[in-house]
Amino acid sequence: MTNLPFGFNTGDGDDDPDQRPGGSGAGGFGPEGFDLSQLGSMLSQLGQMMSEAGGPGGTAAGPVNYEMAQKIALQAIPASHPASAVDVDKVREAVQLAELWLDAATSMPVATRTATAWSARQWVEQTMPNWQALCTPIAERVASSWTESLPQEMASQVGPLLGMLGSMGAMTFGTQLGQGLAQLSGEVLTSTDVGLPLGPSGTAALLPRAIAEFSQGLSIDEDQVRLYLAAREAAHHRLYAAAPWLRDRVIALVQAYASGIAVDFSEMEDLAQKFDPQNPAAIQELLSGQGMAEGMFEPKISAGQQTALRNLETLLALVEGWVDTVVTQAVGERLPGAGALQETMRRRRAAGGPSEQAFESLIGLQMRPRRLRAAAELWQAVGESRGNDGRDALWADPDLLPGADDLDDPTGFVKRDKEFNELLAGLDGLDDLSGLTIGDEAKSETENDGDDETGGDDGEASGSGDQQPPDPTLRDV
Repeated sequence: MTNLPFGFNTGDGDDDPDQRPGGSGAGGFGPEGFDLSQLGSMLSQLGQMMSEAGGPGGTAAGPVNYEMAQKIALQAIPASHPASAVDVDKVREAVQLAELWLDAATSMPVATRTATAWSARQWVEQTMPNWQALCTPIAERVASSWTESLPQEMASQVGPLLGMLGSMGAMTFGTQLGQGLAQLSGEVLTSTDVGLPLGPSGTAALLPRAIAEFSQGLSIDEDQVRLYLAAREAAHHRLYAAAPWLRDRVIALVQAYASGIAVDFSEMEDLAQKFDPQNPAAIQELLSGQGMAEGMFEPKISAGQQTALRNLETLLALVEGWVDTVVTQAVGERLPGAGALQETMRRRRAAGGPSEQAFESLIGLQMRPRRLRAAAELWQAVGESRGNDGRDALWADPDLLPGADDLDDPTGFVKRDKEFNELLAGLDGLDDLSGLTIGDEAKSETENDGDDETGGDDGEASGSGDQQPPDPTLRDV
């Protein structure tokens, strides 16, 4: 795959001049081998984009052409049949057994309503709505940053072309997303491989073909691998269902990162002064984003964006660490290969698995294995200190969760958590006094004083049923 922009090609492969009507005569090519026979097609495509830009809403596809993304992804995936009924039954059985094991490891209830098997093509089709929710904030901000950053005099000159640029941007984003999804579809093992459920709500899905290929490099039976992955899938669903704010929080952090995107046109102005339009090589570098133009069109990451990325990385690490801890506790010694599978999944992250690649291509996020391991150690320590119910209760609100600094010091977090809980326990004894008013306290003291005044002869006071009440004037003393 080349990095040439839409409408251009390298002049090789299917574009061999001997295979083109008209042969290899000079009439088919312009300077430097440019194919003039494609000029009409290019102009037609440009005209279509301009007409779309001039229509209602500016661009018909929005910031990302998701229809194009799905089409490109499906075209790049080898043709295959949907998952077989046998595969679906195996996945269902694995998820059902995994749910039983998880009941003993977490207080969060079952959240999967459907368990099924997907092919790579089905994964693309079923996850596209959630990819749209993740990618749209970034694409919208990138598109708007171009127009906002344009110098005023330049904006007035290129104003009529901004709509066309929007259409081209939607096509470019769509192409990149489609290519990325096609690659991911051959690597993902479940619907939650990127750290959050991407499929329909309540649907646990495993990809049998990918799991079979994944198992080939392991000395572990495929049934054990499927069961272990089913437990991870079910645990992800339980967490996101029990903490309904979690999915929105992930998307909000992506939006927070996107809000800081800006394009610096100073580099573009500097390039314009050095650019030689008579040099075909310089033109090629500009179109492909290489040479002097390398990185020029990429937004620069600000300090605020770094904070958003750090928060998102921490949250995803907490999710993966909790799943790692709960699944390890649930599986226990039931699966002989559980320990090896746990380490394999961690190393898969470290080598740049689907989760890292997806988020890195989306917003530049890298989930470092150190964060994942630290999060797993923290959740294990919290579980030993608080118990399963207390550990899971921290997901009730984002403000209760450990922070990035706590991942560096799990022991310190557990110690502070214990001290705080002991402080609360010490305040429990004040609950009986919390409803007692000053007047009630005075009344109680006065009644005690009255008892002392009328006691006199203990035998008489206790044995007589017609004891007289204390003198009211004594209450004013």
